[in-house]
Amino acid sequence: MQSPRGLRPPCTPRPRGAAPLTDDLLARVEREVRLVPDPEIPVITIDDLGVIRNVERTGPGLRVTITPTYSGCPAMSAMEDAVVAVGRRAGVPVEVVTRLAPAWTTDWMSEQGRTALRRFGIAPPTGERAHATGPVGLTLHRRVVVCPHCGSEDTEEVARFGSTACKALRRCRSCREPFDEFKTI
Repeated sequence: MQSPRGLRPPCTPRPRGAAPLTDDLLARVEREVRLVPDPEIPVITIDDLGVIRNVERTGPGLRVTITPTYSGCPAMSAMEDAVVAVGRRAGVPVEVVTRLAPAWTTDWMSEQGRTALRRFGIAPPTGERAHATGPVGLTLHRRVVVCPHCGSEDTEEVARFGSTACKALRRCRSCREPFDEFKTI
């Protein structure tokens, strides 16, 4: 259960007489935490998705700071549970902290994650999110979303929301295949 401050309690404390937490064990658990798959798109890890903001060693174990992809994302509790389970299996207490600011952006996705999405048939987010600090200039341009199946740039949006709220449903006019597009946020 999540506390009002956004902290998840760490897994069960280590039993008395348990082997000491070594640097190698903590490093292995950190690697495994970073490899936790996204529960909605299991071909991408939560680290490649950019949800993991920080992993730090604490006295008794690890503290993992995560940022939701969007407010109310239903996959966040599954991600948190999976991170804590990695520590539990290794006997390492893992505390999960949810940080809402700065807000998650698709800019945080790794190139490896974008490639995994494309191979899975999901168009990755395109371009970088605008970080405006002053007046925003207006320009006319056509946003191009490349079909992950055939590589054509001749695609159209069918529905603003696809299989999840963070994706739009698109169709390729060349190969006629439908596909999800991970929205740029």
